[in-house]
Amino acid sequence: MNDNFTNEYFGIGIQNGKTPENLGVLWRTAQNMGASFIFTIGNRYAKQASDTHNAVKAMPYFHYDTFENFYNNLPKGARLVGVELTEEAESLETFHHPRRCVYLLGAEDHGLSKKAIEKSHFLVKFTSQLSLNVSVAGSIVMYDRGINKPRS
Repeated sequence: MNDNFTNEYFGIGIQNGKTPENLGVLWRTAQNMGASFIFTIGNRYAKQASDTHNAVKAMPYFHYDTFENFYNNLPKGARLVGVELTEEAESLETFHHPRRCVYLLGAEDHGLSKKAIEKSHFLVKFTSQLSLNVSVAGSIVMYDRGINKPRS
C-alpha cells in the first residue's frame, strides 16, 4: 500500500454549497493542491461549470444527503476540520493541520450547520472581519496546509 496515502491525506468539501461556480473553483484548486477526495453535503448544488479540469472525474467525489450520513462515513482516523468564522475557532495562522483530515466549509449565506460545528474536531477561521467566498476560503486552507506541513 502507498505510504503517502496511509500517512497523510486530506479531503475537502462544502455543506449546502450555494453556487456551481464556487464548487467548480474549489474542486479545481483541490485537484491542484493534492486533495485525495472532494465531497458535497446536501442537495443545494448543481453541475460544477467552473471545474474546467473535470476534477470530479480525476479524483474520488462523494455526495452525502445529510451531515449525519457524511459524519458516519468519515475515513477511519481522519479529523474533521470545520472552517467557520466563530469565536471558538482557532486562527488559521496558528493552526497545526492534522496529517489525516477532512476540511468542511459552509455556504457563504448560512455557514456550517450547528451540528457540523459541534462535531468538528477542530474549527479554524481567517483573520478577517467578514466571511470569505467559500472557494477562496477553501483555497487558502489548502495553500496553508501545503506550506505548513501537517504534523502527527
